[in-house]
Formats: sequence, structure tokens, C-alpha cells
Amino acid sequence: MTALPLQRSAEVAAAVATSRPVVALESTIITHGMPFPQNLEVARHVEDDIRGGGATPATIAVIDGTLHIGLDDVQLERLAQAKSVAKLSRADLAACMATGGTGATTVAATMIAAHLAGIEIFATGGIGGVHRGAENSFDVSADLMELAQTPVTVVAAGAKAILDVDKTLEVLETQGVPVIAVGQDSFPAFWSAQSPLAAPLRMDTAAEIARAHHMRGQLHLPGGQLVAHPIPAAEEIPADDLAPIIAQAQADADRHGIKGKAVTPYLLQRIFELTDGRSLTANIALVRNNARFAAEIASELAKISRGAGS
Repeated sequence: MTALPLQRSAEVAAAVATSRPVVALESTIITHGMPFPQNLEVARHVEDDIRGGGATPATIAVIDGTLHIGLDDVQLERLAQAKSVAKLSRADLAACMATGGTGATTVAATMIAAHLAGIEIFATGGIGGVHRGAENSFDVSADLMELAQTPVTVVAAGAKAILDVDKTLEVLETQGVPVIAVGQDSFPAFWSAQSPLAAPLRMDTAAEIARAHHMRGQLHLPGGQLVAHPIPAAEEIPADDLAPIIAQAQADADRHGIKGKAVTPYLLQRIFELTDGRSLTANIALVRNNARFAAEIASELAKISRGAGS
């Protein structure tokens, strides 16, 4: 049988082999989230945040058909400057690898790759979900189904605020995905710390979340956890300020016939324009905040694993 073209970086391989904490990172934020060189600077900062929390970062991407778990600085810079990089979810990952392509991983693809590599914690900005108008378009992100079947805990600032967050929570509940707000009863709203929606579960510490992740494994429950970690209040954009901006961006997308995978990047770019860049500043802050907390969870999980193995 042909070996799977998967390559761990030396740093990640050593950490996994010795049961040290590792945090997976997606790569679409680098290729599709912001321009060069800002994307490279942010990627380096996020990796440093994880190292500062005592864990090893594992940025995941497909480069020339090989699934890389952890990128060195040369690969990171190459990806940050690459053009026409594919955006990979569950449906696209195998095809990109089989044809020798280069692609950046979304939440769903990053979860798949992390699980293959033995990584249980993943930090991102916000998950995909049910798009507004999905009752007509059926536009629902594969991220939700991935959370239901792949045993990786995902730390995010909730679902992206451009989505129908209420319906997103309903789908997650139906799929049996634990949705845990950190330190508050409200489900965070991505760029905003609070929303009118109640969080299904609340936990206040990384240790509690790590224990819940471990317990799911002991119960042989499929799927992961969504950890909804609110953006720091000093960095947020109030939800009342964002609501009319999101509505305008959605109306612009509808008017231009934007559909499918193009919807999210279009809306994020339009909101960036309408907020004079505040949305991107907040996005960077929440991603780094999530990375630091994911490192805490990974460190607590490593303690549990070492205890279980002793």
C-alpha cells in the first residue's frame, strides 16, 4: 500500500512522540484572510503565542501534494506569498493531495489532518456554520459535520458573525456537539464578546475543558468539542455597531450573486471595508487570544494523558 503523503515537522513529531502539548492551526487565515506581509507576521505571532503557552504549534497545509503538519519558516513564508492557493475542506483535501496541488486547510480539513497526526486541540478564529438564507440555499458549512465526527476540540470565538448563529447552534445540538462558552453564559459573537444567545454549556477553566475532552474519548463518543472563547472586551466591536454593517454586506453579496465558497471571503472583505479595518484588527486579536487559551487546554490534556499512562 502506498504511504500517505503526510509529513510532520521535526518540532511537531518530537512533541507528539513525547506526549507534549500540541495545538493545530489552520492555514486559510494565511492564504485567504489577509494580504502579505501582514498574513506572515500574524502567523508567526500566533505560533509564538502557542509556544509562549508551553505548547508546540502545528500549522497545517497541503504543499505540492504533501499534507504538512507543522511548517518551518521557509514554508510559512512561501505559503503567505503563494497565489491561487486552493481552499480545502473535507470534499477537496484528497483531490488536492492526489493531484500534487497546494491548498490551505479550513476548519474541517484541519481537524481531519490534526486527528491523523495525533493532535487533539485546534485554535482558529471562528467556525463556519449555517449561512443566512440557508432555508433556500442549503448553504451549511462542512465544519459543523466535522465537529460531529472528528475528535478534536476546536477553540474559536464562536461562529463567524456573518452567519445565522441561532441556526448554527441548532445544527450543532442536533449533531451532538458540545458547545462550551468560556467564563460566561452567553455564546460569543466572533467580533463581539456577547450575543443574545445562551451558550449550551459553560466552563471556566482550561482544565475543565481538557477533562471533558478526555471523558468523551473514554465514553467512545464521536466528534469533538466547540470551545467558544470570547474576544477580549477591549478588542471587540459591539454587536449593535456590527449588525447594520453585516446586513449591508449581505445585501451587497446578494446583489452581486455571490454564492458557495465565495460568500465568506466576500462578506469578510466587505465588512473590513465598511469598518475601516476594525474587523481585521479584532480578528487578529481573537485568533491570538484563542491560540493562547488552546495552549492552556493542550497543556492540561497532556497532564491527563501522562497521568492515564502512568
